[in-house]
This record gives sequence, C-alpha cells and structure tokens, in this order.
Amino acid sequence: MPAPPRPMAGKDTLLRELQARLAQRLHEAPAGQAPAWLAAEVAGVRLLLPLQEAGEIVEHAQPLLPLPHARPWFEGVLNLRGHLHGVVDLAVFLGLRGAGAPHAPASRLVALNPALGLHCALRVDRLAGLRNAAQLLPLSPDESAATASDAGTARPPFAGDLYLDDQGRHWQALRLAALARDMHFLNVVQPLPGAA
Repeated sequence: MPAPPRPMAGKDTLLRELQARLAQRLHEAPAGQAPAWLAAEVAGVRLLLPLQEAGEIVEHAQPLLPLPHARPWFEGVLNLRGHLHGVVDLAVFLGLRGAGAPHAPASRLVALNPALGLHCALRVDRLAGLRNAAQLLPLSPDESAATASDAGTARPPFAGDLYLDDQGRHWQALRLAALARDMHFLNVVQPLPGAA
C-alpha cells in the first residue's frame, strides 16, 4: 500500500510553480519593462529586494535548529535543498519589531542568491509581487535623506534608493549584496558575558 502523500508536497509544488511563472514573466517582459525587484513587507515597511540578488522563496514549515548565543534576529538554521542556511528575521534585524513576536501566516523566507556567497534566508511578513522601474518614481537623494531624518534613522550602507509608487507609498530598496557583507549582519553570535 503506498504511503499517503505528504501535506507539504502540494505546497512545495505550488512554490515551484510560482517560481516558474515568475521566471516566465521575466523572460517574456518587453525590454525596459522587466521586473527588477521582489516587493515585500516587514512590520508595515515596504521593501524592494533586487531580483538578481534574491534566490529561492520558501514557505517555511519545518522547525529551525537554534544557534546557541545567537542575536535575537537570528532565528536559527534551515536545511534548504541540502545546504544549511541561516535564517534572519528581517523586521527584527532592522529594528522594526522586537524578537519573539509571532510570524504572520503569510510570512516567507527569501534566500539570498548563491552568487553572493552567503547561505542565508530573510524572513519577510508578506510578498507583494514584482516591481519594475516604470512602476516606481525614484526619490532624489535630498528627498531620501529628508525622509530618513523625519523618521529619525540613519541609512545603513545596505539601504538602496527610496521610491514612490503611483499610490504615493514609499518603497525602500535593499542592496542584498551589501547586506551580505555588512559586519553587523554577519556577526550573528552575541558576546558571552565576561568575554573580552
């Protein structure tokens, strides 16, 4: 008697189909209209992740292996297609939400492109589709600086340009290659008490 189908097999198939459809849309897009970003939301902030720096999208269901003495934003380690990936809660890393909050049901893991040389996946609260340059208006450096100073935050080195969509909403681009080299991001272990 055959074993009953695994419930996750259907979800894996759906995610693979989604990725195949995205790849087809990229291939068929007219010149200059190809999507450049994967749009995502974390703690109510709209982010743009460059498609050429993003990798696989995963609906996470299996438990993560915890890393002792990890920083609050480092959730643990995940086996993704035979490779161990560190999982980072992007909202907690960016200081938008405290650690330990429950994840949104629509949360997904977005792996970094393997070409970046870092086996890591970022947890986002929600995916919001694809965006291209024709759908967004880049804000000038002065407007971006004014927006950051209004929020009372300094722009980290991995923050890309700030954009405005046709509904007047701000979208912050992240430079994933710069994030993968950021020393704070790479330093996932907290110093031990009493260590020099």
